[in-house]
Amino acid sequence: MPVTRIMPTEESADLIELTREILGKELRPVVSELDATASFPRDVFRTLGRAGLLSLPYPEEYDGGGQSYEVYLQVLEEVASASASVGVGVSVHILSCFGLFTAGSAAQKERWLPEMLSGDLLGAYCLSEAHAGSDPAAMRTRAVLDGDEYVLNGAKAWTTHGGKADFYKVMARTGEGSRGISCFLVPADSPGLSADNPERKMGLMSSTTATMIFEEVRIPAERRLGAEGQGLPIALSGLDAGRLGIAAVATGLAQEALEVAVKYAREREAFGRSIIEHQGLAFLLADMAAAVASARATYLAAARLKDAGRAYSHEASIAKLVCTDNAMKVTTDAVQVLGGAGYTKDFPTERYMREAKVMQIFEGTNQIQRLVISRGLAH
Repeated sequence: MPVTRIMPTEESADLIELTREILGKELRPVVSELDATASFPRDVFRTLGRAGLLSLPYPEEYDGGGQSYEVYLQVLEEVASASASVGVGVSVHILSCFGLFTAGSAAQKERWLPEMLSGDLLGAYCLSEAHAGSDPAAMRTRAVLDGDEYVLNGAKAWTTHGGKADFYKVMARTGEGSRGISCFLVPADSPGLSADNPERKMGLMSSTTATMIFEEVRIPAERRLGAEGQGLPIALSGLDAGRLGIAAVATGLAQEALEVAVKYAREREAFGRSIIEHQGLAFLLADMAAAVASARATYLAAARLKDAGRAYSHEASIAKLVCTDNAMKVTTDAVQVLGGAGYTKDFPTERYMREAKVMQIFEGTNQIQRLVISRGLAH
């Protein structure tokens, strides 16, 4: 039961159909194998890039897709319904380009952004550190100016695409306090930059996550984005957009779990009839459907504020909280609908449940989202 989307233009409706066609051919047939083997699907990202799906919310003048966030997020939801790992990867890539687009000079954008948006290069985002996750101002990775270069030393934890990306958007300390952090665009082949062993995770097995290690990495000063000390505002504004991305990914995952559960409930019989006809299970599925629809409405409402140029940070936190909490509940309930079968790897529901959990953690834990939301209510 594919979601019927109300798209603002015929072009954007065609974009959704193109996305579904690509996913059906290139991703859905291999997603279970990718999870089982923890294989990173770099070729899938190249295919999405060639189709223009890695650049949707950026202007056409930089070879972007020129689409609104409302459209981009619905495309992202479609990607995530096929593979949450790839959906997270697309969101992270879009976020990795955000600093250059919003804080880069005209010359920097003209020089680097088109190649980044083409899909030829895959991005990663380096903000968190082992001791500085929810509190990024506590970071220790340092960049010291030496002539016309910065020398970076430190480590960045939980880097999606770590060791697989072609460029890294890196936040590093150039001074003291929260105003002493700057943003850098670091090529993956920079001498002294390396990836630690990938994390052994619970879910998102085909999305590589690793700590990036910076040892005397020299970066030309021209690769600093914005002024010195502007890094934390760049990071936080990017996270607002990134939270909408994760909200859409979580919704796509929940939608897929709902569809699997409904299909199973229609086909499985107990006491002489399909189990979907038993009220106890039917009501559970109804609650799942309501959770998915309300999640989608929440992230789209925030996206429309962003597209209108209005403040949306509060709504982005609400969307991230609601969509990821709902995804956790829907995927857990999908396992319940399938019963013992849902707990086996013969069906994808156990994978959906594993994948949903981390969405309550990254891009700011849901406890942090509650803190952000409550502080907004207090002022």
